[in-house]
Amino acid sequence: MNSAIVTAAILAIGDELLSGRTKDKNIGHLADVLLLAGIDLKEVRIVADEEEAIVEALNALRTRFTYVFTSGGIGPTHDDITADAVSKAFGLPCEHDAEAMRLLGEMYARREMEFTEARQRMARMPRGARHIPNPVSTAPGFIVENVYVMAGVPQVFQAMVDNILPELKTGSRMLTRALPCPYGEGDIGTLLGAVQKAHPQTSIGSYPKYDGQRFSTELVVRARDEAVLNAAADAILAMISEITAAKAAESHPGPEA
Repeated sequence: MNSAIVTAAILAIGDELLSGRTKDKNIGHLADVLLLAGIDLKEVRIVADEEEAIVEALNALRTRFTYVFTSGGIGPTHDDITADAVSKAFGLPCEHDAEAMRLLGEMYARREMEFTEARQRMARMPRGARHIPNPVSTAPGFIVENVYVMAGVPQVFQAMVDNILPELKTGSRMLTRALPCPYGEGDIGTLLGAVQKAHPQTSIGSYPKYDGQRFSTELVVRARDEAVLNAAADAILAMISEITAAKAAESHPGPEA
């Protein structure tokens, strides 16, 4: 089994995401894909269409994680400045890529549409960047070192993710086990903290639920080793049994001496 830990961050770019005008669909999709590939998503940032904000975020993320994936800002309009910002972050000139110009020029010729200056913006990328193929609308994404720059349109983004996935390093996959707990977080908080402390190689998530009458909790254990996972799960089940016994004793006290 591959024991390596591979990490990633997502940088979503666009004023429309911060204003709420556009509801992001790319973060969840990529998170699911990375989980299945054994890549740990460690951080997600959303930044405006501001060059300095993009550069700052990108430089912070690319030195900390194995991969950084960006979405948005590589279209034909004036506020599509991701290519410029990535170029600045790496200290590279941003220029019209010859192969991207050819691909786009041929595509617009087939459609009998003018290859305008605005459309040519979609061929701009840092010098020396590698292409991410775009089977949906032709305009490629690009790769610089460990940074993968992709479109914001979900259909295009997902197609680009499919194209880059085979080249990514994958790590050992995270195993998960979900355990229903009939008690709310207020009842289990202290004991659950003790379980987590006793099983430091696991991550235990607590997700409260309310059905209109009572609180309960779904407990999700994550670990890379099955034996470690099962040991923590057994401890949680024992904790639940302990709480049940204690509550039963409170409800049915023994006879007075």
